[in-house]
Order: sequence, then structure tokens, then C-alpha cells
Amino acid sequence: MAKVNITLDAELVVEVMVLAGIGNPQDAVEAVVRDYIARGHRTEARTASRDEAGRTGEMLPPEPPQG
Repeated sequence: MAKVNITLDAELVVEVMVLAGIGNPQDAVEAVVRDYIARGHRTEARTASRDEAGRTGEMLPPEPPQG
């Protein structure tokens, strides 16, 4: 896998490390990026299922609040 080197604000990285409970800065940032991607995929899947339900006239229950 190709690697990318970037510069980040140290306070941001430390905040991520504390919130995620991860002691390594690279692992913490990778976890955030992976989570962001996973959320995008889940959103796409929900949107697609809702669009499909709208086309077929199927009723879906409301989504629970996220938080």
C-alpha cells in the first residue's frame, strides 16, 4: 500500500489520540480516516435503501437519531 506523509497540527493529533484511546499518532489518524470512510459507506447504503423504498412504495420506519 502506498504511504502519504502529511503535516498535522499536534494538538489535533493529541486530541484524537486521547478520544480514541490510541497511543500512536499514526494509528490514531488512520482510525479517524477509516471511521470517516466507513460512515460514508453506511450513509450511501442507507440512502440507496431509502431511494429504493421510495421507488417501490415500501414504507420504512424512521431512522433512530445519531449521536
